[in-house]
Amino acid sequence: MSDISSPDDLSLSALDQQLQEVLGAPIDIPTDYVPPSSALPSVAPLGTDESGELPTDPHLMLQRVWGYPDFRGIQREIIDSILEGRDTLGLMPTGGGKSLTFQVPAMMMEGTCLVITPLIALMKDQVEHLRKKGIRATAIHSGLSRDEINQELDNVILGRYKFLYLSPERLHTDLFQLKLNYMKISFIAVDEAHCISQWGYDFRPSYLQLKEIRQLLPHTPILALTATATDTVVDDIQEQLRFREKRVFRMSFARPNLTYLVQLSDDKMGDLIHLLEQSEGSAIVYTRSRGGTRDTALALQAAGLSALYYHAGLPTADKTFRQESWQRDEARVMVATNAFGMGIDKPDVRLVVHLDPPDSIEAYFQEAGRAGRDGAPARAILLFNARDTRSLAQRIGQTFPAKDKVREIYADVAYYLQVGEGEAEGKVREFDLEKFCIKFKHFPLTVVNAFTILERAGYLSYSDKHDTRSRVMMIVQRDELYRIHHRVRGGDKILTALLRHYTGLFSDYIFIEEATLAQNCDLTENEVYHALKALNAERIIHYIPRKSVATITYLFPRVETQKLALTPEVYEERLAQYEHRINSMVNYCTDSTSCRSQLLLAYFDETHTIPCGHCDVCQQHPLSSLSSEEVSSHILHLLGDGQGHSASEFRFTHIDEPRVQEAIAQLLDAETIHFDGALFYKT
Repeated sequence: MSDISSPDDLSLSALDQQLQEVLGAPIDIPTDYVPPSSALPSVAPLGTDESGELPTDPHLMLQRVWGYPDFRGIQREIIDSILEGRDTLGLMPTGGGKSLTFQVPAMMMEGTCLVITPLIALMKDQVEHLRKKGIRATAIHSGLSRDEINQELDNVILGRYKFLYLSPERLHTDLFQLKLNYMKISFIAVDEAHCISQWGYDFRPSYLQLKEIRQLLPHTPILALTATATDTVVDDIQEQLRFREKRVFRMSFARPNLTYLVQLSDDKMGDLIHLLEQSEGSAIVYTRSRGGTRDTALALQAAGLSALYYHAGLPTADKTFRQESWQRDEARVMVATNAFGMGIDKPDVRLVVHLDPPDSIEAYFQEAGRAGRDGAPARAILLFNARDTRSLAQRIGQTFPAKDKVREIYADVAYYLQVGEGEAEGKVREFDLEKFCIKFKHFPLTVVNAFTILERAGYLSYSDKHDTRSRVMMIVQRDELYRIHHRVRGGDKILTALLRHYTGLFSDYIFIEEATLAQNCDLTENEVYHALKALNAERIIHYIPRKSVATITYLFPRVETQKLALTPEVYEERLAQYEHRINSMVNYCTDSTSCRSQLLLAYFDETHTIPCGHCDVCQQHPLSSLSSEEVSSHILHLLGDGQGHSASEFRFTHIDEPRVQEAIAQLLDAETIHFDGALFYKT
């Protein structure tokens, strides 16, 4: 990326020129451009009072737009921090109401809130919900054409949206960074912020591009949000996002309505069927392998249970259909890999079952946390046996191949792709993992994990799903084109549109958008596709349709294999960290004396907790012997989330109701808690 001029140095004509240089084609800049410093009258003043003024109190905005009487937990503290213009990190459990922490202040501030999230499905869902409330919002993702993206970015420039949702990959594009100069951004909200930490369990290199946005908008506040972070990750998030000051708001990760259970099982399928038959409501079943999702779903169907399966290898349309069917309760059980995780928002999941233990407590906590988001009782059950202990230990060697093996794979990739030393920096090459592994006799999982190490080291990155754009080149000469009589329906319209809207067709391949052609030709996208295929068959054009392929991108010029630097930070420190995660997971599964909830919370450095009273360990060690003070501690811990709780929620396993009522009365008398007629609050 070349240096970009500051907004003060750029005129519309200059921007247009830069865009042409970057994209190789003219880009229309709106003539009714509004400078960022100007007011944004085109945005509907939702939430204003009779005089047209926006409320200065977030409570009023919450009540007017969302209809909620009050904030929960740490929502208000986070909102106040953003309204003060301060960089802020919010740690909130799944279901803690993260979205309101940026949606409310965005409605009170001038400009557009830039929301960074890795999930297209989540973008679409939140944009849809905002639009239903009359709030102008849009999302830029891979499903849009170049023209659609350009138009939506222009609308942001013109102040027509309060929210712009964007994937981290889109931040790096020249088009976005150039147009960013003309946008009025109120603040940046980074969802799933743990993905930026290289010490986190779900690190994503694309999130490192957020550093660039901070350089481009150095004075714009950032709100980072995550539901999973240790103290190490918390510090790293703030460092990576270049926080101007450390400012963290932490909500307890405790889930009083969620019962954690570890069940020893030598017949996991039989136990799973039994658990599902004995429970009600929606369920998620997690397994490690893609084949396992299919086999498990078929076994459940054979047992008379309605089940679907989901994994990353399914076509996008298929994944969307299955997820939506499950969310509509057309299927009760979703069997999935960890690809079915972030962004899943179904509040009434009553049961989450893990057939295989995940690699880390972080992953387990995230996945188990999909249960009971409506606050009603739910269970998270992990089926475990001695084979799982051995399997977890074996994952260490699988995830971290020996350094010599990593170097060998690096050399084999270069030979496979015919890349010489000092070549290919920034180049994207199609890569067939299966053929590569057969040719060089490598195990696929070993290769993928070696790629992860090489990416952290800055040499190359591997993507198992890269959408290539459609390309067209004219085969016949221009003067021949007008003498050709083809039999392709809609062919004349398409050829005319190609010649009118694209240049260089007779000398090189040109990227095209079937959707744009369909609009220009008054045809459906499917009709355009088949017409292009037919024109290709008649050798009038050469048409290469869009396809999804795996790719290798060289991040650094290829080096001599022996000079490949795998530093302690890249290898040994990561290995030690992964071993710690695996050992913590084994300990969670095998510890028969510590409360499951306490074990989970302690991993996230939340140590001042009390036993939950209803996990499998607590059930073996009843709480009936607790003193009145200890019963009071249970109540205060439940109210520690800052929310109001009804009397019905003060039901603890193995604690008699009269003893709970006695403790409540004592706390009320001491004014430690108060009652507003409907809910109890911690004073």
